[in-house]
Amino acid sequence: MDYCQSMYKQLRKVIVKHPNDAFISQEHLQVEWKRYNYIEEPNFAEALLEYEQFLGILREHVEQIVFLPASKDVGLDSLYAHDPVKFTGKGAIILKSGKKLRQNEATVYKKFLQEKNIPIIGELTGEAVADGGDLVWLDDRTLVVGRGYRTNDEAIRQIKEMTKDLVDEFIVIQLPHDQGEAECLHLMSFISMVDHDLAVVHSRLMPVFFRQLLIERGIQLIEVPEEEYHRLGCNVLALAPRVCMMVSENPSTKQQLIDAGATVYEYKGHEISYLGTGGPTCLTSPVIRN
Repeated sequence: MDYCQSMYKQLRKVIVKHPNDAFISQEHLQVEWKRYNYIEEPNFAEALLEYEQFLGILREHVEQIVFLPASKDVGLDSLYAHDPVKFTGKGAIILKSGKKLRQNEATVYKKFLQEKNIPIIGELTGEAVADGGDLVWLDDRTLVVGRGYRTNDEAIRQIKEMTKDLVDEFIVIQLPHDQGEAECLHLMSFISMVDHDLAVVHSRLMPVFFRQLLIERGIQLIEVPEEEYHRLGCNVLALAPRVCMMVSENPSTKQQLIDAGATVYEYKGHEISYLGTGGPTCLTSPVIRN
């Protein structure tokens, strides 16, 4: 497969968006942060420093980092490059966010992919809405989709049709209400695949059948404690099998990963991750893994 149908294989090519092009300036953040439901107003200068640390780790492990351009048609959340598309082995699926403020991101992304000659295998139409954070490749042939406030039944129907030749198992997970419609709960909020047999999870939010399925498949579960879940401890980006990146100040999760044989890189993510509820998986759209 040429493109990305995995969450944990060696990351070769990734799409990101720089805070210079998403946050724009402190003045812009001051006007927009409440509208986008950030926890508080991010500090622009600090965000740039944090992002350089984040990029430094990426550059050590990823051959090709591609930057989305600035656009007047999108807002602060475009920093989280994972959500408007999902890659399959044959190319990208263009999604449409369940968060109305983010829906223009798909249009901008589509144009960008076309300019870069990256194939698009499909696009959500009509009433369908879905975020990339609700789609998890459990393995090369198993796609898990979270049905929640950001991803609806019609999107799931369309995605299933688009991927029918690419997957053997298509599993739908009903997501809980949790903190409500305004908050962002994705499937990837409570599971990150770090290897074919290692996942970081917050079990309290997981349906029983799904947790049992992971265990039956021989996947070891790293359990993120409640306080670290709220600091995005469950949001872990695999750079390669058992080589991963996470937001700092999640010591229990980090130690469990190390004990499981993983190498863990950390970045300070208060401004770019915590305040907008988007960890390293949200900041990156993996294009090629092999």
